[in-house]
Amino acid sequence: QAALLARLQAHRSERHAGRDWHHGRLAGRDVVLVLSGIGKVAAAITATLLLQRHGATALLFTGVAGGIGADVRVGDVVVGTGFLQHDLDASPIFPRWELPGRGVSRLAADAAWSRRLADAVRREHGEPHEGLIVSGDRFVSSAAESTRLQRDLPEALAVDMESAAVAQVCLDFGVPLAVVRAVSDRADDDAHVDFPRFLNEVAAPLAARIVESALSAP
Repeated sequence: QAALLARLQAHRSERHAGRDWHHGRLAGRDVVLVLSGIGKVAAAITATLLLQRHGATALLFTGVAGGIGADVRVGDVVVGTGFLQHDLDASPIFPRWELPGRGVSRLAADAAWSRRLADAVRREHGEPHEGLIVSGDRFVSSAAESTRLQRDLPEALAVDMESAAVAQVCLDFGVPLAVVRAVSDRADDDAHVDFPRFLNEVAAPLAARIVESALSAP
């Protein structure tokens, strides 16, 4: 977040619900920057407050993820086109992964904003991966668990702890969502190695360039 805050103009901040909300202008647009918090519940609360209290008309979610797609490498960028909660299982009442009461398991990103992000990645970094991101309240850090996700969800490119929860909030509110994640690890036994260094030296400046480029596009 610090890399984006450094580019924020007319910056003012407030604190509520245990979060710092940063208002200002970025690439000529009015924005609110906030940390989602780690995990699905924290991210869902943040997304709901962005929509209800701060009047956001679209959500752009950036951060890091573990790569699980066969061709996804550390340092690559994934733009999510769909989202699923890999740890959601209300069976036998509902099928595995299905959102109770919604009749769906996979939630779609907003196509227009996702194209903006993908084009921004091409300008700032290179060709992105585009596809399914799966989320769960667990930091996937073993080869066994990563292999299990690959087996159960072969279309999944990356795993994180928040995106699918934010997608569910945006579905209920009818607000567009786009997600871009830098791949920090391969979600295996080495997933914790040099994570803070990657976050500060690679993911943060890359996210700032991508978001600013996407917001600047016509």
